[in-house]
Amino acid sequence: MPNQPVSVDFLLSGPGHNRPFAADARFVPDGQAKPVVVFVHGFKGFKDWGHFHVLADWFARRGFVFVKINLSHNGVVVGGTGDLEDLEAFGRNNFSIELDDLGALLDALHQPGATEIPAPEMDLSRLALIGHSRGGGLVLLKAAEDSRVQAVASWAAISNVNPGWTEQQMADWQQQGVVYVENSRTKQQLPLGYQLVENYYKHQARLDIEQNLRQRLHDRPVLILHGDQDETVPLARAQQLHAWQPTTELLVLPGTTHNFGGTHPWPSPELPEQARQAAEATAEFFKRRF
Repeated sequence: MPNQPVSVDFLLSGPGHNRPFAADARFVPDGQAKPVVVFVHGFKGFKDWGHFHVLADWFARRGFVFVKINLSHNGVVVGGTGDLEDLEAFGRNNFSIELDDLGALLDALHQPGATEIPAPEMDLSRLALIGHSRGGGLVLLKAAEDSRVQAVASWAAISNVNPGWTEQQMADWQQQGVVYVENSRTKQQLPLGYQLVENYYKHQARLDIEQNLRQRLHDRPVLILHGDQDETVPLARAQQLHAWQPTTELLVLPGTTHNFGGTHPWPSPELPEQARQAAEATAEFFKRRF
């Protein structure tokens, strides 16, 4: 069928750990070099959550190569159920690992034969990132440290990888070695090892969203997209990001929630209306800036 996307899957490995992780790409194979968009999921998320496969096809039909990544320690196992199941790995995750995983994907895209995506289909001079929630913070940080990224869009992004840990919380966390957060969808108790805090303070400059926005993203196209009904990450976080770097473009979507109308699993071949609006605005932003 004309304009029918194809999907290719490939595995990656990251620096500093030997845990394989998966990515996939959707594109219309027409032999034309297309801009490449990499999508990064958020906390408790994964590349095949909800409507993300529909989102990938939507971008592919509009002339993009759309790549989704499972960050290596998100709890998904290569060849497993596709959902969060390796909670021990989840507890060993940290922000530096996630940034390095994303870097490993960008390296693979630029290395001939490292992915299953035919090189003639990709125009890597037009490489963009989209990140949702915690992934939105990650793509801002990655764009700040990697000049190969030509544009970035944050969707419902955090503005600080430190959510405001108090001294007492950190003392209790250090003593116990681990704290647990509930996955409201599955009711799993997800562990977070204290090494997450240690990693944050060891690499604080690299993980400082405010300073990276102020100092390194003044000359890069950045779209900050947020819903005014976000029940998880307040709209004030987007306004804060925009205030730190006024060259960014802030778009507030009315009536839009944190997951842009999506649920897992997603039963429809069509995007949720909120996600469609976000996708249209993002695609238009990228095409206007490339």
